[in-house]
Amino acid sequence: MTEDAIRSLQRELSAFAAERGWECYHTPRNLAALISTEAGELLALFRWDQDSLAERPHAVRHELADVFLGVLRFADVAGIDIAAAAREKIDINRGNYPLGSTSPDRGG
Repeated sequence: MTEDAIRSLQRELSAFAAERGWECYHTPRNLAALISTEAGELLALFRWDQDSLAERPHAVRHELADVFLGVLRFADVAGIDIAAAAREKIDINRGNYPLGSTSPDRGG
């Protein structure tokens, strides 16, 4: 996904919220809660080792989209360049987990 595509989605989300008068609800705190809730709904699709990716791919796709859209809206409202932040975090992770690391949890 290009940075232009990200910005375009953010503009579309902003317009969607404005059309419905939702901007007052789109605070960083509320959007963080939305992201957490939607991530929980995605996780719930895999409860008890369900293979929802195979059994309910549309539900997985829609919940993942909800998480992504929440993240995009949060970044927009908070004034965070999400693409730059992602690149920065990848660079940090490269330092934290160099080649040969056995697990992201243990780093080595």
